[in-house]
Amino acid sequence: MEHTTRSQSRALPSSSTRTPDDLDAKLHTAVKNNDMENVKELLEKGANVNSRAEAGWTPLQSAVHMDEDLAIFLLEKGADLHARKDNGGTAFIEAAMEGSVRLLELFLAHGSDINEHDDNGFTAFMEAAWYGKEKALRFLHSKGVDVNMGRVVCEEKRKLNKGGATALMDACREGHMSVVKALVQDMKADLNICDNQDRNALIHALRKNSQKKPETSVSIGLFLLECGIDVKSRDENGKTALIMAAEVESLDLVKALLEKGEIDIDDADKEGNTALVVAVTNNNYSIAELLCEKGARTDVGNLIDIANRKRASNLTKLLLKHKAKFVPKPPTDWEPKSKRWRDHLKKLYEIYRPMIGKLKIFQYIYYKIQKTSQGSIYLGLYGDTEVAVAIGLYSDTEFDKQKRFFEQCGNSKHLVKVLQHEKAKGLVYLCFPLWEHNLEEYFEASGGGMDCKDILKMIFQAVSELHLLGFAHQDLCPSKFLIDLNGNIYLEDFDNRRLKLIEGKKKLVNTDLEALSKLVLYVITKGKKPFEKISTKDLAANSPDYEEALDLVKSLALHDERGLENFIKHPFFWSKQ
Repeated sequence: MEHTTRSQSRALPSSSTRTPDDLDAKLHTAVKNNDMENVKELLEKGANVNSRAEAGWTPLQSAVHMDEDLAIFLLEKGADLHARKDNGGTAFIEAAMEGSVRLLELFLAHGSDINEHDDNGFTAFMEAAWYGKEKALRFLHSKGVDVNMGRVVCEEKRKLNKGGATALMDACREGHMSVVKALVQDMKADLNICDNQDRNALIHALRKNSQKKPETSVSIGLFLLECGIDVKSRDENGKTALIMAAEVESLDLVKALLEKGEIDIDDADKEGNTALVVAVTNNNYSIAELLCEKGARTDVGNLIDIANRKRASNLTKLLLKHKAKFVPKPPTDWEPKSKRWRDHLKKLYEIYRPMIGKLKIFQYIYYKIQKTSQGSIYLGLYGDTEVAVAIGLYSDTEFDKQKRFFEQCGNSKHLVKVLQHEKAKGLVYLCFPLWEHNLEEYFEASGGGMDCKDILKMIFQAVSELHLLGFAHQDLCPSKFLIDLNGNIYLEDFDNRRLKLIEGKKKLVNTDLEALSKLVLYVITKGKKPFEKISTKDLAANSPDYEEALDLVKSLALHDERGLENFIKHPFFWSKQ
């Protein structure tokens, strides 16, 4: 987003040396000065109504912030309504910042897209929410705007977890209570959408902002809690809503969160600080007392030392009463086995986390290793074993079906299986052996050092094992094959796409065989082309296995009935030595 600050006008040359560029510069200056007569005169002399100033601003975009009549005049004179600034912003989006219903209505009539967005994903609706322009917000809603649209960003920004925020998050972040209420009560905005850093509206409401008073954050937070918002979201530093409530020092908000009964009082941020640590650090006796009375652990964060540094003797007495004691940090010479996840696992090992049985896990974006249609998968430590952890509701029949399927895979050599599981507070934590890369990542990272025939043998064995269990995968692609530290390959189905094989349903198996034919090409060419675009044309004709590879691909694509276990005996896999 680009705010409405303007660059200083340049000094302009005298009229005796006037050029088209000089006229254009004067036009931009006249618009910024809201000088209608000068604007008219300059256009008559040939100034370009669609000329660009610094950062790509057009006269129309600037006029939107100066005067509605001036903007309308420029539009009538041929100003390009769809012109974009360097950041992708349009006059329509700028009009929402100003809250100009008159201009928004006019621009829509002239072809503006109500959901158009700039390069950072900001729409007019989001800008109206950000700047607290409730009338503009309501107008856009009446015209059918997408209330729950999240910021759309390019893939590069998406990989950095940018984007995804909604208008409700913007209103919460900037502290516009009336806009928040309008969005939730009148426009039925979804409370529990998360942005690409897994933050929901409650987290945005509690974020610190130099323009927002703490009491505003508290008021919005309490309102969202009354409306039933999910309290388990975190901010980009792993802070829970309870920790953030302790930071803004709101006893009422801390009480309201604890009354929900859904939040772990001992949860910590990425530095290992709990809500109680924050309360003691802030020398807030009331919040510290409440947390202690509600059973917060006092053996986390060396609380006595913090209270003593604050010269807070009353806090020290409170903590001693609740059995606070010094707990040394674990030794830091522990080394993970994983190379890819080393730094993450070492950090997880060193920080405090409330244990779930023998499992140590942090549901925070830094430790998220995969997103699936069923939820996210996180790094974890089960005792000293490095694991990948999927989390589901104990009462969820689909998740229970997933758990039973993974348990069925226990005797398979190349299917992902459950190592251990834990249950706590209605949730089930399934622990899987940790992998380094999926097949797609492997080729991207290393170019492929493993022998392609060895890779394909394990892939074939994995699919064969799945079929023998009575299932067809239906979504075979490189990202579904996981490679561990020792080069072993496992097939996963975290998305629960598999289908039960029924007598006479050959089509299900055939779909897997067709996907395998493409996987053969993908592996032989070491992932040089995207899986969706790979074809036999990408095989090197001078390859020693060219004819055999073509025959294997053709046999799979034509649904040869000899069985996957027999395909592993195909001439392609014979040694050339």
